[in-house]
Amino acid sequence: MDLNQPFPVKMRETQEYVLNERSVMSKPSQSNAVLVAIRTPRVTVEDVDSSLQELTRLVTTLGYRVVGRVTQKRSSDRYAAVLGEGKLAELAQWTGGSGKIEAFGRPGHKAGSKPEAAELDVPEESDEDESDDSVEATPGPGEQAQIVIVDCDLSPSQLKNLERAAGVPVLDRTGVIIEIFSRHARTRAARLQVEIARLNYLAPRLRETGGGSERQGGGVGGKGAGETSLELDKRRIRDRTKELRAELAAIGDEHQTRRARREHELTVALVGYTNAGKSSLMRAMTGSEVLVADKLFATLDTTIRPLYPETRPKVLLSDTVGFIKKLPHDLVASFKSTLDEAASASLLLFVVDASDPSFRSQLDVTRKVLGEVGATDVPSLLVLNKRDRLGPDELATLKAEYPDAFLLSTRNKDDLQALRDRIMGYFESDMLDEELHIPFTAQKVVAEIRARMRVLSEAYDAEGLTLRVRSTPENLTAIKKKLGQ
Repeated sequence: MDLNQPFPVKMRETQEYVLNERSVMSKPSQSNAVLVAIRTPRVTVEDVDSSLQELTRLVTTLGYRVVGRVTQKRSSDRYAAVLGEGKLAELAQWTGGSGKIEAFGRPGHKAGSKPEAAELDVPEESDEDESDDSVEATPGPGEQAQIVIVDCDLSPSQLKNLERAAGVPVLDRTGVIIEIFSRHARTRAARLQVEIARLNYLAPRLRETGGGSERQGGGVGGKGAGETSLELDKRRIRDRTKELRAELAAIGDEHQTRRARREHELTVALVGYTNAGKSSLMRAMTGSEVLVADKLFATLDTTIRPLYPETRPKVLLSDTVGFIKKLPHDLVASFKSTLDEAASASLLLFVVDASDPSFRSQLDVTRKVLGEVGATDVPSLLVLNKRDRLGPDELATLKAEYPDAFLLSTRNKDDLQALRDRIMGYFESDMLDEELHIPFTAQKVVAEIRARMRVLSEAYDAEGLTLRVRSTPENLTAIKKKLGQ
Protein backbone atom coordinates (compact mmCIF):
# COMPACT_ATOMS: atom_id res chain seq x y z
CA MET A 1 0.00 0.00 0.00
CA ASP A 2 1.37 3.38 -1.02
CA LEU A 3 0.47 5.88 1.71
CA ASN A 4 1.27 8.78 -0.60
CA GLN A 5 -1.49 7.93 -3.06
CA PRO A 6 -4.48 10.30 -3.38
CA PHE A 7 -7.41 10.20 -1.02
CA PRO A 8 -10.08 8.71 -0.53
CA VAL A 9 -10.55 5.05 0.36
CA LYS A 10 -12.37 2.53 -1.79
CA MET A 11 -13.12 -1.19 -1.38
CA ARG A 12 -11.57 -3.70 -3.75
CA GLU A 13 -13.07 -7.01 -4.78
CA THR A 14 -10.19 -8.63 -2.85
CA GLN A 15 -12.18 -7.71 0.28
CA GLU A 16 -9.74 -5.22 1.79
CA TYR A 17 -9.68 -1.45 2.04
CA VAL A 18 -6.79 0.17 0.22
CA LEU A 19 -5.93 3.58 -1.10
CA ASN A 20 -7.41 3.63 -4.56
CA GLU A 21 -4.57 4.25 -6.98
CA ARG A 22 -6.92 6.15 -9.23
CA SER A 23 -8.79 8.31 -6.78
CA VAL A 24 -12.43 9.14 -7.39
CA MET A 25 -11.24 12.72 -7.14
CA SER A 26 -9.01 12.39 -10.20
CA LYS A 27 -11.57 13.65 -12.73
CA PRO A 28 -14.10 15.66 -10.71
CA SER A 29 -14.97 17.97 -13.60
CA GLN A 30 -16.61 15.04 -15.39
CA SER A 31 -18.56 13.76 -12.40
CA ASN A 32 -21.92 14.42 -10.81
CA ALA A 33 -22.63 14.08 -7.11
CA VAL A 34 -25.78 13.39 -5.14
CA LEU A 35 -26.02 14.57 -1.53
CA VAL A 36 -27.51 12.59 1.35
CA ALA A 37 -28.66 14.08 4.65
CA ILE A 38 -30.42 12.72 7.74
CA ARG A 39 -32.72 14.88 9.86
CA THR A 40 -32.75 13.64 13.43
CA PRO A 41 -35.42 14.76 15.95
CA ARG A 42 -33.39 17.68 17.34
CA VAL A 43 -32.49 19.06 13.91
CA THR A 44 -34.83 21.43 12.09
CA VAL A 45 -35.58 21.46 8.38
CA GLU A 46 -33.85 24.85 8.16
CA ASP A 47 -30.70 23.46 9.77
CA VAL A 48 -30.60 20.57 7.32
CA ASP A 49 -31.10 22.88 4.36
CA SER A 50 -28.36 25.24 5.57
CA SER A 51 -25.95 22.36 6.11
CA LEU A 52 -26.71 20.96 2.65
CA GLN A 53 -26.13 24.35 1.05
CA GLU A 54 -22.74 24.47 2.72
CA LEU A 55 -21.99 20.89 1.66
CA THR A 56 -22.93 21.85 -1.89
CA ARG A 57 -20.27 24.56 -1.82
CA LEU A 58 -17.74 22.10 -0.43
CA VAL A 59 -18.48 19.58 -3.17
CA THR A 60 -18.42 22.32 -5.82
CA THR A 61 -15.01 23.39 -4.53
CA LEU A 62 -13.82 19.86 -5.37
CA GLY A 63 -15.11 20.33 -8.92
CA TYR A 64 -18.23 18.18 -8.77
CA ARG A 65 -21.67 19.19 -9.98
CA VAL A 66 -24.43 18.51 -7.48
CA VAL A 67 -27.38 17.04 -9.36
CA GLY A 68 -29.65 15.89 -6.56
CA ARG A 69 -30.39 15.44 -2.87
CA VAL A 70 -31.80 12.59 -0.83
CA THR A 71 -32.94 13.51 2.68
CA GLN A 72 -34.76 11.49 5.31
CA LYS A 73 -36.19 12.06 8.75
CA ARG A 74 -34.86 9.37 11.06
CA SER A 75 -34.58 8.78 14.79
CA SER A 76 -30.79 8.34 14.44
CA ASP A 77 -27.99 8.55 11.88
CA ARG A 78 -26.41 5.37 13.21
CA TYR A 79 -28.26 2.77 11.12
CA ALA A 80 -26.30 0.20 9.14
CA ALA A 81 -26.79 2.00 5.80
CA VAL A 82 -27.81 5.42 7.18
CA LEU A 83 -30.96 5.46 4.99
CA GLY A 84 -34.02 3.21 5.12
CA GLU A 85 -34.95 0.78 2.36
CA GLY A 86 -37.21 3.22 0.53
CA LYS A 87 -34.61 5.97 0.45
CA LEU A 88 -31.89 3.53 -0.56
CA ALA A 89 -34.01 2.66 -3.59
CA GLU A 90 -34.44 6.37 -4.31
CA LEU A 91 -30.69 6.89 -4.05
CA ALA A 92 -30.15 3.99 -6.46
CA GLN A 93 -32.18 5.89 -9.08
CA TRP A 94 -29.50 8.59 -9.00
CA THR A 95 -26.53 6.21 -9.04
CA GLY A 96 -27.74 3.18 -10.97
CA GLY A 97 -27.09 0.89 -8.01
CA SER A 98 -29.16 -1.98 -6.68
CA GLY A 99 -30.59 -0.04 -3.74
CA LYS A 100 -29.94 -3.04 -1.51
CA ILE A 101 -27.18 -3.98 0.90
CA GLU A 102 -26.10 -7.05 -1.00
CA ALA A 103 -24.35 -9.98 0.64
CA PHE A 104 -20.60 -9.57 0.69
CA GLY A 105 -17.94 -12.15 1.52
CA ARG A 106 -16.39 -15.39 0.39
CA PRO A 107 -18.82 -18.06 -0.83
CA GLY A 108 -19.87 -20.23 2.05
CA HIS A 109 -18.49 -17.82 4.62
CA LYS A 110 -20.79 -16.44 7.29
CA ALA A 111 -19.83 -12.93 6.34
CA GLY A 112 -21.48 -13.47 2.98
CA SER A 113 -24.81 -14.66 4.30
CA LYS A 114 -26.13 -11.31 5.46
CA PRO A 115 -25.37 -7.61 5.20
CA GLU A 116 -22.82 -6.23 7.59
CA ALA A 117 -24.46 -4.30 10.41
CA ALA A 118 -23.22 -1.00 11.65
CA GLU A 119 -20.69 -1.20 14.41
CA LEU A 120 -22.98 0.78 16.69
CA ASP A 121 -26.04 -0.43 18.58
CA VAL A 122 -29.08 1.05 16.82
CA PRO A 123 -32.84 0.64 17.14
CA GLU A 124 -34.94 -1.31 14.70
CA GLU A 125 -36.16 0.59 11.64
CA SER A 126 -39.73 1.78 11.85
CA ASP A 127 -42.32 3.43 9.62
CA GLU A 128 -41.68 6.69 11.44
CA ASP A 129 -38.04 6.51 10.41
CA GLU A 130 -39.09 6.21 6.77
CA SER A 131 -41.30 9.31 6.88
CA ASP A 132 -40.06 12.38 5.07
CA ASP A 133 -41.92 15.59 4.37
CA SER A 134 -39.61 16.64 1.54
CA VAL A 135 -40.26 15.93 -2.13
CA GLU A 136 -37.11 14.83 -3.91
CA ALA A 137 -36.48 15.33 -7.60
CA THR A 138 -35.73 12.41 -9.89
CA PRO A 139 -32.65 12.30 -12.12
CA GLY A 140 -32.99 13.65 -15.61
CA PRO A 141 -31.03 12.69 -18.72
CA GLY A 142 -27.29 12.83 -18.11
CA GLU A 143 -27.73 13.46 -14.38
CA GLN A 144 -26.70 10.07 -13.05
CA ALA A 145 -24.31 10.58 -10.13
CA GLN A 146 -20.86 9.02 -9.99
CA ILE A 147 -20.35 9.67 -6.28
CA VAL A 148 -22.47 9.98 -3.13
CA ILE A 149 -21.64 12.61 -0.49
CA VAL A 150 -23.18 12.16 2.97
CA ASP A 151 -23.63 15.17 5.25
CA CYS A 152 -22.44 13.41 8.41
CA ASP A 153 -19.58 11.21 9.53
CA LEU A 154 -19.86 7.53 8.58
CA SER A 155 -18.44 4.51 10.35
CA PRO A 156 -16.45 2.08 8.17
CA SER A 157 -19.36 -0.37 8.01
CA GLN A 158 -21.87 2.34 7.16
CA LEU A 159 -19.57 3.48 4.38
CA LYS A 160 -19.32 -0.03 2.92
CA ASN A 161 -23.02 -0.76 3.22
CA LEU A 162 -23.95 2.48 1.49
CA GLU A 163 -21.44 1.83 -1.30
CA ARG A 164 -22.98 -1.60 -1.92
CA ALA A 165 -26.47 -0.13 -2.17
CA ALA A 166 -25.44 2.85 -4.32
CA GLY A 167 -22.93 1.06 -6.52
CA VAL A 168 -20.63 4.12 -6.55
CA PRO A 169 -17.96 5.53 -4.21
CA VAL A 170 -19.21 7.27 -1.07
CA LEU A 171 -17.61 10.08 0.91
CA ASP A 172 -18.73 11.57 4.20
CA ARG A 173 -18.43 15.24 5.15
CA THR A 174 -15.08 14.79 6.90
CA GLY A 175 -13.63 13.05 3.85
CA VAL A 176 -14.67 15.96 1.63
CA ILE A 177 -13.11 18.57 3.93
CA ILE A 178 -9.86 16.65 4.23
CA GLU A 179 -9.68 16.29 0.44
CA ILE A 180 -10.14 20.05 0.01
CA PHE A 181 -7.45 20.72 2.61
CA SER A 182 -5.05 18.34 0.87
CA ARG A 183 -5.56 20.14 -2.46
CA HIS A 184 -5.12 23.65 -1.08
CA ALA A 185 -2.14 23.05 1.23
CA ARG A 186 0.90 24.81 -0.21
CA THR A 187 3.55 25.14 2.48
CA ARG A 188 5.38 22.19 3.98
CA ALA A 189 3.74 22.73 7.37
CA ALA A 190 0.22 22.75 5.90
CA ARG A 191 0.89 19.61 3.87
CA LEU A 192 2.19 17.81 6.94
CA GLN A 193 -0.83 18.87 8.99
CA VAL A 194 -3.28 17.69 6.34
CA GLU A 195 -1.45 14.41 5.82
CA ILE A 196 -1.63 13.59 9.53
CA ALA A 197 -5.37 14.25 9.54
CA ARG A 198 -5.79 12.21 6.36
CA LEU A 199 -4.01 9.19 7.83
CA ASN A 200 -5.99 9.45 11.08
CA TYR A 201 -9.16 9.44 8.98
CA LEU A 202 -7.93 6.53 6.87
CA ALA A 203 -6.71 4.20 9.63
CA PRO A 204 -10.09 2.93 10.92
CA ARG A 205 -11.32 2.51 7.34
CA LEU A 206 -8.66 -0.04 6.48
CA ARG A 207 -10.73 -3.17 6.98
CA GLU A 208 -10.71 -6.74 5.78
CA THR A 209 -14.02 -8.54 5.64
CA GLY A 210 -12.76 -11.85 4.34
CA GLY A 211 -11.09 -13.56 7.27
CA GLY A 212 -7.45 -12.56 6.75
CA SER A 213 -6.43 -15.08 4.05
CA GLU A 214 -3.42 -12.99 3.02
CA ARG A 215 -0.87 -13.49 5.79
CA GLN A 216 2.86 -13.05 5.84
CA GLY A 217 4.99 -15.97 7.02
CA GLY A 218 6.35 -15.57 10.54
CA GLY A 219 7.98 -17.32 13.42
CA VAL A 220 11.11 -19.47 13.46
CA GLY A 221 11.79 -20.99 10.04
CA GLY A 222 8.77 -19.25 8.58
CA LYS A 223 6.30 -21.26 10.62
CA GLY A 224 3.24 -19.76 12.23
CA ALA A 225 1.03 -16.88 11.26
CA GLY A 226 2.56 -13.49 10.66
CA GLU A 227 0.94 -10.13 10.07
CA THR A 228 -2.03 -9.85 7.76
CA SER A 229 -1.93 -7.23 5.01
CA LEU A 230 -4.38 -5.19 7.10
CA GLU A 231 -2.05 -5.27 10.10
CA LEU A 232 0.87 -4.27 7.89
CA ASP A 233 -1.08 -1.36 6.45
CA LYS A 234 -2.08 -0.13 9.89
CA ARG A 235 1.49 -0.40 11.12
CA ARG A 236 2.71 1.57 8.11
CA ILE A 237 0.17 4.26 8.88
CA ARG A 238 1.29 4.43 12.52
CA ASP A 239 4.94 4.67 11.48
CA ARG A 240 4.23 7.27 8.83
CA THR A 241 2.12 9.35 11.24
CA LYS A 242 4.94 9.25 13.80
CA GLU A 243 7.41 10.52 11.18
CA LEU A 244 5.06 13.31 10.12
CA ARG A 245 4.47 14.42 13.71
CA ALA A 246 8.20 14.56 14.36
CA GLU A 247 8.76 16.66 11.24
CA LEU A 248 5.83 18.91 12.11
CA ALA A 249 7.17 19.37 15.64
CA ALA A 250 10.47 20.59 14.19
CA ILE A 251 8.65 23.08 11.99
CA GLY A 252 6.52 24.06 14.98
CA ASP A 253 9.68 24.88 16.92
CA GLU A 254 10.72 27.18 14.07
CA HIS A 255 7.31 28.88 14.15
CA GLN A 256 7.58 29.25 17.91
CA THR A 257 11.01 30.86 17.52
CA ARG A 258 9.64 33.32 14.97
CA ARG A 259 6.70 34.11 17.24
CA ALA A 260 9.13 34.75 20.09
CA ARG A 261 10.94 37.27 17.92
CA ARG A 262 7.65 39.05 17.36
CA GLU A 263 6.82 39.00 21.06
CA HIS A 264 7.02 42.77 21.38
CA GLU A 265 5.38 43.44 17.99
CA LEU A 266 1.74 44.49 17.70
CA THR A 267 -0.10 41.72 15.87
CA VAL A 268 -3.65 41.47 14.54
CA ALA A 269 -5.02 38.07 13.49
CA LEU A 270 -7.90 37.71 11.04
CA VAL A 271 -10.15 34.84 12.12
CA GLY A 272 -13.51 33.68 10.90
CA TYR A 273 -15.54 31.31 8.80
CA THR A 274 -14.18 30.08 5.51
CA ASN A 275 -14.87 32.42 2.57
CA ALA A 276 -15.87 35.30 4.88
CA GLY A 277 -13.45 37.63 3.09
CA LYS A 278 -10.38 37.42 5.34
CA SER A 279 -7.89 37.15 2.47
CA SER A 280 -9.55 40.04 0.61
CA LEU A 281 -9.26 42.17 3.74
CA MET A 282 -5.64 41.06 4.19
CA ARG A 283 -4.76 42.11 0.65
CA ALA A 284 -6.56 45.44 0.99
CA MET A 285 -4.93 46.32 4.33
CA THR A 286 -1.38 45.21 3.54
CA GLY A 287 -1.07 45.51 -0.24
CA SER A 288 0.27 41.95 -0.38
CA GLU A 289 -0.50 39.50 -3.17
CA VAL A 290 -2.21 36.87 -1.02
CA LEU A 291 -4.51 34.40 -2.75
CA VAL A 292 -8.09 35.61 -3.02
CA ALA A 293 -10.63 33.12 -4.38
CA ASP A 294 -14.38 32.65 -4.04
CA LYS A 295 -14.04 29.10 -2.76
CA LEU A 296 -13.98 27.35 0.59
CA PHE A 297 -10.63 26.92 2.33
CA ALA A 298 -8.67 28.82 -0.31
CA THR A 299 -6.26 29.82 2.50
CA LEU A 300 -4.67 27.19 4.71
CA ASP A 301 -1.27 28.73 5.34
CA THR A 302 -0.76 31.61 7.77
CA THR A 303 0.44 34.76 6.03
CA ILE A 304 1.90 37.64 8.04
CA ARG A 305 2.37 41.12 6.57
CA PRO A 306 2.70 44.64 8.03
CA LEU A 307 -0.08 47.18 7.55
CA TYR A 308 0.61 49.29 4.47
CA PRO A 309 1.44 52.12 4.41
CA GLU A 310 3.46 51.06 7.44
CA THR A 311 2.46 52.46 10.80
CA ARG A 312 4.60 53.53 13.72
CA PRO A 313 4.77 51.41 15.72
CA LYS A 314 4.57 48.68 13.10
CA VAL A 315 1.45 46.50 13.18
CA LEU A 316 1.53 42.99 11.71
CA LEU A 317 -1.60 41.44 10.18
CA SER A 318 -1.95 37.65 9.89
CA ASP A 319 -4.42 35.67 7.79
CA THR A 320 -5.38 32.28 9.24
CA VAL A 321 -7.19 29.15 8.10
CA GLY A 322 -10.97 29.50 7.94
CA PHE A 323 -13.41 27.48 10.02
CA ILE A 324 -16.55 25.55 9.15
CA LYS A 325 -19.32 23.65 10.91
CA LYS A 326 -18.47 20.08 11.83
CA LEU A 327 -14.77 20.77 11.28
CA PRO A 328 -13.01 17.44 11.91
CA HIS A 329 -11.27 17.36 15.28
CA ASP A 330 -8.17 15.83 13.69
CA LEU A 331 -7.84 18.89 11.47
CA VAL A 332 -8.24 21.25 14.44
CA ALA A 333 -5.56 19.29 16.30
CA SER A 334 -3.27 19.14 13.27
CA PHE A 335 -3.58 22.88 12.61
CA LYS A 336 -3.06 23.83 16.23
CA SER A 337 0.43 25.16 15.50
CA THR A 338 -1.07 27.38 12.80
CA LEU A 339 -3.96 28.51 14.99
CA ASP A 340 -1.52 29.37 17.76
CA GLU A 341 -0.87 32.49 15.70
CA ALA A 342 -4.33 33.67 16.75
CA ALA A 343 -3.78 32.72 20.39
CA SER A 344 -0.60 34.83 20.53
CA ALA A 345 -2.06 37.87 18.72
CA SER A 346 -2.54 41.26 20.36
CA LEU A 347 -5.98 41.67 18.74
CA LEU A 348 -8.38 39.37 16.91
CA LEU A 349 -10.57 40.59 14.07
CA PHE A 350 -13.61 38.31 13.79
CA VAL A 351 -14.42 38.66 10.10
CA VAL A 352 -17.91 37.54 9.08
CA ASP A 353 -19.86 37.73 5.85
CA ALA A 354 -22.73 39.98 6.97
CA SER A 355 -24.65 39.20 3.78
CA ASP A 356 -24.90 35.51 4.75
CA PRO A 357 -28.11 34.88 6.74
CA SER A 358 -26.34 32.21 8.79
CA PHE A 359 -23.38 34.37 9.84
CA ARG A 360 -24.44 34.29 13.51
CA SER A 361 -24.06 30.53 13.72
CA GLN A 362 -20.80 30.83 11.77
CA LEU A 363 -19.54 33.28 14.38
CA ASP A 364 -20.42 30.76 17.10
CA VAL A 365 -18.39 28.10 15.26
CA THR A 366 -15.39 30.43 15.05
CA ARG A 367 -15.51 31.19 18.76
CA LYS A 368 -15.86 27.51 19.62
CA VAL A 369 -12.82 26.48 17.57
CA LEU A 370 -10.74 29.33 18.99
CA GLY A 371 -11.74 28.15 22.44
CA GLU A 372 -10.21 24.76 21.63
CA VAL A 373 -6.82 26.39 20.98
CA GLY A 374 -6.95 28.71 23.99
CA ALA A 375 -7.61 32.00 22.22
CA THR A 376 -10.72 33.03 24.17
CA ASP A 377 -9.00 35.70 26.28
CA VAL A 378 -7.49 37.65 23.37
CA PRO A 379 -9.17 41.08 22.83
CA SER A 380 -11.31 41.12 19.71
CA LEU A 381 -13.24 43.31 17.29
CA LEU A 382 -16.18 42.08 15.23
CA VAL A 383 -15.88 43.08 11.55
CA LEU A 384 -19.09 42.74 9.53
CA ASN A 385 -17.77 42.38 6.01
CA LYS A 386 -19.48 42.78 2.60
CA ARG A 387 -21.71 45.63 3.69
CA ASP A 388 -22.05 46.61 0.01
CA ARG A 389 -24.37 43.61 -0.43
CA LEU A 390 -26.84 44.85 2.21
CA GLY A 391 -29.71 47.29 1.96
CA PRO A 392 -30.27 50.31 4.26
CA ASP A 393 -32.75 48.45 6.49
CA GLU A 394 -30.41 45.47 6.92
CA LEU A 395 -27.51 47.78 7.80
CA ALA A 396 -29.62 49.58 10.38
CA THR A 397 -30.64 46.27 11.95
CA LEU A 398 -27.04 45.09 12.19
CA LYS A 399 -25.89 48.36 13.74
CA ALA A 400 -28.58 48.05 16.39
CA GLU A 401 -27.76 44.39 17.07
CA TYR A 402 -23.97 44.86 17.10
CA PRO A 403 -23.31 48.46 18.16
CA ASP A 404 -19.59 47.84 18.75
CA ALA A 405 -18.99 46.03 15.47
CA PHE A 406 -17.27 47.56 12.46
CA LEU A 407 -19.10 47.40 9.12
CA LEU A 408 -17.07 47.62 5.95
CA SER A 409 -16.60 46.64 2.36
CA THR A 410 -13.09 45.76 1.22
CA ARG A 411 -13.86 47.63 -2.01
CA ASN A 412 -14.38 50.92 -0.16
CA LYS A 413 -11.15 52.82 0.60
CA ASP A 414 -12.85 54.97 3.23
CA ASP A 415 -13.97 51.86 5.10
CA LEU A 416 -10.45 50.45 5.00
CA GLN A 417 -8.94 53.69 6.31
CA ALA A 418 -11.54 53.82 9.08
CA LEU A 419 -10.68 50.25 10.10
CA ARG A 420 -7.00 51.11 10.07
CA ASP A 421 -7.70 54.09 12.36
CA ARG A 422 -9.82 51.87 14.62
CA ILE A 423 -6.97 49.37 14.97
CA MET A 424 -4.38 52.05 15.69
CA GLY A 425 -6.78 53.73 18.11
CA TYR A 426 -7.11 50.48 20.02
CA PHE A 427 -3.36 50.04 20.37
CA GLU A 428 -2.67 53.69 21.12
CA SER A 429 -5.20 53.70 23.96
CA ASP A 430 -2.66 51.77 26.05
CA MET A 431 0.37 53.76 24.89
CA LEU A 432 2.25 56.49 26.71
CA ASP A 433 3.41 59.87 25.43
CA GLU A 434 6.88 60.80 26.61
CA GLU A 435 9.88 62.92 25.67
CA LEU A 436 13.22 61.28 25.00
CA HIS A 437 16.50 63.16 24.73
CA ILE A 438 19.02 61.40 22.51
CA PRO A 439 22.57 62.79 22.63
CA PHE A 440 24.60 62.94 19.44
CA THR A 441 26.71 60.09 20.79
CA ALA A 442 23.69 57.74 20.77
CA GLN A 443 22.23 58.44 17.34
CA LYS A 444 22.05 54.72 16.52
CA VAL A 445 19.05 54.51 18.84
CA VAL A 446 17.06 56.99 16.71
CA ALA A 447 16.47 54.46 13.94
CA GLU A 448 15.11 51.94 16.45
CA ILE A 449 12.84 54.59 17.96
CA ARG A 450 11.43 55.51 14.55
CA ALA A 451 10.82 51.83 13.77
CA ARG A 452 9.12 50.93 17.07
CA MET A 453 7.43 54.18 18.14
CA ARG A 454 5.29 56.93 16.73
CA VAL A 455 7.19 60.22 16.68
CA LEU A 456 4.87 63.11 17.54
CA SER A 457 7.48 65.89 17.36
CA GLU A 458 11.23 66.39 17.23
CA ALA A 459 13.64 69.22 18.00
CA TYR A 460 17.40 69.61 17.87
CA ASP A 461 19.56 71.48 20.35
CA ALA A 462 23.28 71.80 21.06
CA GLU A 463 23.43 68.48 22.90
CA GLY A 464 21.32 66.26 20.66
CA LEU A 465 17.77 65.45 19.59
CA THR A 466 14.60 65.62 21.66
CA LEU A 467 11.75 63.38 20.47
CA ARG A 468 8.21 63.30 21.78
CA VAL A 469 7.02 59.75 21.15
CA ARG A 470 3.97 57.56 21.65
CA SER A 471 4.82 53.98 22.49
CA THR A 472 4.00 50.94 24.52
CA PRO A 473 5.45 50.84 28.06
CA GLU A 474 7.60 47.83 27.12
CA ASN A 475 9.27 49.62 24.21
CA LEU A 476 9.79 52.77 26.27
CA THR A 477 11.49 50.79 29.01
CA ALA A 478 13.78 49.05 26.50
CA ILE A 479 14.81 52.33 24.81
CA LYS A 480 15.40 54.13 28.11
CA LYS A 481 17.63 51.27 29.19
CA LYS A 482 19.74 51.71 26.08
CA LEU A 483 19.94 55.48 26.69
CA GLY A 484 20.85 54.96 30.32
CA GLN A 485 17.79 56.88 31.51
